[in-house]
Amino acid sequence: MYQITSILRQKLFKNVFIFTSSNVVRSAIPFLLLPILTRYLTPNDYGIVATFQVLLSFAIVFINLNMHGAVAINYYKIEKEDLRIYIGNVISIIFISFLITFFLILFLKNPLSHIIKFPENWMPIIIVVAFFQSFFTIALTLWQAKQKALSYGLFQIAQTAMNVSISLILIVTYGWQWQGRVLGVVSASIIFGFISILILYHKKAFKFSINKSYIKDALIFGIPLVPHSMGTWIITSIDKVFINSMVDVASTGIYTVGYQVGMIIGLLSTSFNKAWAPFLFEKLKENNFSTKLRIVKFTYLYALCINLMALALSLIAPAFLKIFVSNDFHLSYKYVFWISLGYAANGMYYMVVNYIFYVKKTYVLAWITFLSAGINIVLNFFFIKANGAIGAAQATTVTFLISFILTWILSAKVYNMPWLLRRQG
Repeated sequence: MYQITSILRQKLFKNVFIFTSSNVVRSAIPFLLLPILTRYLTPNDYGIVATFQVLLSFAIVFINLNMHGAVAINYYKIEKEDLRIYIGNVISIIFISFLITFFLILFLKNPLSHIIKFPENWMPIIIVVAFFQSFFTIALTLWQAKQKALSYGLFQIAQTAMNVSISLILIVTYGWQWQGRVLGVVSASIIFGFISILILYHKKAFKFSINKSYIKDALIFGIPLVPHSMGTWIITSIDKVFINSMVDVASTGIYTVGYQVGMIIGLLSTSFNKAWAPFLFEKLKENNFSTKLRIVKFTYLYALCINLMALALSLIAPAFLKIFVSNDFHLSYKYVFWISLGYAANGMYYMVVNYIFYVKKTYVLAWITFLSAGINIVLNFFFIKANGAIGAAQATTVTFLISFILTWILSAKVYNMPWLLRRQG
């Protein structure tokens, strides 16, 4: 117990508190608006908004190319001046990938619109939003690496506040329905993308000087993660596409509300990981067995806590949603149990995947994620066919669990940790 307490006393948990609090506030703002939004938007509107979010997360994969991860890892490994040049090369990569993706979507927007059932005129806008979101992510990554949790949190909250404010004005005052909600996301993302560029420039965080070795290093880190990110997108987003196709768009809207509640567990685990990852990388540099043993013990305690929280959330969800959302969305509670358990498994995944990032063997994650994604596609088809929309939530849980187990096995192979709690000698 003393060993675990010694970890709790360190700076990590001050940052965890700030990261978690800011993420809770950021997520709570749109969450607390559910009573308003579910009364102004129909389940079909929610389904269209969910489709927009799915497409945006898809676009971010191909424009960002996981460059923020390359910046985070190299922040600890190269000198400050070299890091500026590295970030300048990363920005160049993002700009080129944006141009390629933008013109490709312009060419394919009509057939894609018919397949995905989303208005074609909005598709190029999604690419622009993803581009600006990449700069926002780089700014947040640097604050995370510097362990400046307060700056990180306030910036996120400010963007979310603008997003929601614009959405409310357009929906409630002007009655723009799903268009108002989407424009809130678009406006806030572009504005804060510009602000991020100004902050990076003011802080002299980047310098444009073509360096082939840095470009190669960034691409070697990021490109292998594109299949990994695509697999993650399939696992977290394709369920909504299946529900659209196999059930209807309105069911996707109801499912999305339940998903938002279940994702509270995902919020907690993601917030914790933002503080845990820099702390873990620092401790791994020490290469001290006693520290590694304490980290493993804490990991097991974390796994127990995150699963208990998931079960508690699923128990209170029916009563909570009955009074929190409009009648059209009451049935969303039935998805919370499966989604919260799925994100508990995903939280455990975060605790083991960081070792793979630390040794830069990210290419191996592609195999696990693609396998999990393939399983997810198969499970979604058969589970939804058998159980309706609830089958999508069940597929999510099983897939996250498989992904965690496989990643844990792999991380144990690429980086030695005392998972059996045995001391040396």
